[in-house]
Amino acid sequence: MARQVLLFISLLAVGSVLGQVSYTIPEEMTKGSLVGNIAQDLGLQIKRLTSGKARIYARDSDQYVELNRERGVLLVKERIDREALCKQTTPCALHFQIILENPMEFYTVTVQITDINDNAPTFKKTEITFKISETALIGAKFVLERAVDLDVEMNSVQSYELKPTDNFALKLHSNSDGNKNVEMVLQKPLDREKQEQISLVLTAVDGGEPQMSGTMQILITVLDVNDNAPVFTQQTYKATVTENSLKGTVVATVTASDADQGSNSKIIYSITNAADDDTRIFEINEENGNVVLIGTIDFEKSRNYQINLLATDEGGLTDSCKLIVDVQDVNDNKPEINIMSKSAVISEDANLNTSDCKYGRAGSQNVLIMDPSSTGTMQRIQSEKSILDEPDSPLEVSPSVVKNKIK
Repeated sequence: MARQVLLFISLLAVGSVLGQVSYTIPEEMTKGSLVGNIAQDLGLQIKRLTSGKARIYARDSDQYVELNRERGVLLVKERIDREALCKQTTPCALHFQIILENPMEFYTVTVQITDINDNAPTFKKTEITFKISETALIGAKFVLERAVDLDVEMNSVQSYELKPTDNFALKLHSNSDGNKNVEMVLQKPLDREKQEQISLVLTAVDGGEPQMSGTMQILITVLDVNDNAPVFTQQTYKATVTENSLKGTVVATVTASDADQGSNSKIIYSITNAADDDTRIFEINEENGNVVLIGTIDFEKSRNYQINLLATDEGGLTDSCKLIVDVQDVNDNKPEINIMSKSAVISEDANLNTSDCKYGRAGSQNVLIMDPSSTGTMQRIQSEKSILDEPDSPLEVSPSVVKNKIK
């Protein structure tokens, strides 16, 4: 009697998706809270969930949501922190499938997590200092650090306030990403002999209910004589870097000039209003304006970066520009297949082009099967009909079970 080999051919889409349902819940719900009545919403009987061994299939969503078969409901398994789960991405949602057996059925479930106002705006620094010449011109601009709020949409930072406003006014610039650049604009001439030190408070306010706010103190020292601000040669710089670039790679060089002479013309470059992730990836040489890669970039995580740069002279006058860094992809990721096992039996002496049509076109897959015993050959199998396709020699394997290796 010919030996037989059991091949495990794994297919994700053995059955078709029979329905889908969506739920919306706020973040921070307590463990055991009701997400939704999945049995009712999908038109399933409780006994079908039990007999079909209904379960959740997902990469990571199962740590937040669980299925109660006896009640036919989805429950919060662990407290969901939207900021930890999705950061600033909106909408924030969990995606998974409900799977039943005998017969195999799939139902797609989406749970959207809405934001609550549980974070106040914060500044990276509680205090910043400026040295500004008393000859600074009316209209001179000074870039301020913007506040960060982990919440999104209306719960994020909506407005800023600067007090007192005797010498300076606040000016906001909205960016395409929804953030606001904050500038302090000189409205009244400074007089060092009358007031050498000026103290201001910048307040950031969100739009949540109740409103939350954060503050930063601004200390200004009034200096003598510096009447020209630095000027970048471009307002927007663009650069391209491959995702496998080594640390120390110079991504771009920005240049600013100052019409003043001596120490007042010395320019210091810095990165401003940067996300924490950006400052771990890029840094700028404060003397020559070289923007250098200091961390690891990944095309699959971020395809571009927008970095705000600042040029400051000895008198405290500033200019700003933007550097846009596009990340080029390299082929550094293998395909992934999420699978569930199916099996078939093939006789050792099966003829070429032996077929098994029981799955039909809906189950058509294209996989590689590797015999780890090294006594057979790697075959390409297209599961619609052909089981053995262009073999180098008749299949010869040991009687043990052969596990497929899929890449």
